[in-house]
Amino acid sequence: MTHTARVVVLDIEGTTSAAGFVQGDLYDYARPRLRPWIEAHADDPAIAAAVSQTRADGGLSPDADVDAVVAVLHGWMDADVKATPLKTIQGQLWAAGFAAGELQSHFFADVVPQLRAWHERGVRLAVFSSGSVASQVPWFRHADAGDLTPMIEDYFDTVSAGSKREASSYEKIASALGVAGNEALFLTDLPAELDAATAAGWQVVGVRREGEPNYGGDFGRHPVVATFDEVDVVAPGGFAAGAGRAAGGFAAGAGPAADGGAGGFAAGAAGEADGEQS
Repeated sequence: MTHTARVVVLDIEGTTSAAGFVQGDLYDYARPRLRPWIEAHADDPAIAAAVSQTRADGGLSPDADVDAVVAVLHGWMDADVKATPLKTIQGQLWAAGFAAGELQSHFFADVVPQLRAWHERGVRLAVFSSGSVASQVPWFRHADAGDLTPMIEDYFDTVSAGSKREASSYEKIASALGVAGNEALFLTDLPAELDAATAAGWQVVGVRREGEPNYGGDFGRHPVVATFDEVDVVAPGGFAAGAGRAAGGFAAGAGPAADGGAGGFAAGAAGEADGEQS
């Protein structure tokens, strides 16, 4: 299928990358490090805010100790709850792990070649994941195929944009990227996110990969593919597959410069609903 779009926005877990890697390797890395990280970074405003929000969201008293906070965080991990404070702390841990060479990200084999093809045609690329921006940037920087961040213009999470199941989040992202809704294409494996993006006027494609958690989901009338190879994207006025780069390209100064770089809007948005994918 062919789409004409100025920007492609990507989900990560189950879409560009295996959910099992996130819920396995990355979660296993973070679990034993949560308590020492919280204790070592107690003066970090982001960690302090995450701990405070964990106490509130987890039904703890405002002065609950670190053991109680970590127990709530572990419970969220076990239930795969995309809670914002958990994602904040995990994001810092994973960024440190990537920087130390202890972690490497995973991308399906069909993803990177298509990202490069779309980028070469002048299609802008961005990310919207429930994982924090602090974890998204190193994820794309430390890929098997090399540093992918020069291709990614911006990163959005549930703090900066809002819930992935709300149309307003996609409207906010389109505004931040300077495009109309119908000029943006969102790829995700979760039907509820396709519904929300469609309600915001976006183009959408469902990614239904065998073996992934949402393979059996009800995608309704949304277009669905098994791999990125089935999605051809060109910029307005550009060329189809095999042609040269179209006019246009990135906005000036786009793209964060370092792991965990800033991206998005005001902090403090609520976390995702139980079981929502990244």
